[in-house]
Amino acid sequence: MLKGIPAIISPELLKILMEMGHGDELVIGDGNFPAASHAQRLLRADGHAIPELLDAILTLFPLDPYAERAVALMEVVSGDPVETPIWETYRQIVARHEPEHSDFEHVERFAFYERAKRAYAIVATGEGALYANIILKKGVIAP
Repeated sequence: MLKGIPAIISPELLKILMEMGHGDELVIGDGNFPAASHAQRLLRADGHAIPELLDAILTLFPLDPYAERAVALMEVVSGDPVETPIWETYRQIVARHEPEHSDFEHVERFAFYERAKRAYAIVATGEGALYANIILKKGVIAP
């Protein structure tokens, strides 16, 4: 255990967050996301929901101030009547940490999968909400 690091952040996740550089992307996938088949680096967070992980990650992880949108969501497939209240939860969490990044990008499902393949890492969670997948683009820490 270390001071100031949320307990939900595993040693492996902390290592990945430290390794990532400016512009690298982290995918946090819901329980249905094909993480293992898409990941260059796969971290397991089974049993954890995305909101708690997102909140913990954003205590350590700066979002890219130079990106038009540093947060991306998988958009709902056309014609799918599913509701996505978890997106509002994400907005609240991001706004608490970095309010300038509360305007999210929405990425078509298969484009999201392709982008996930290029991400630095994917965190597979036990999140049960549909369309709960999120991408974070890492920023910089100014001196």
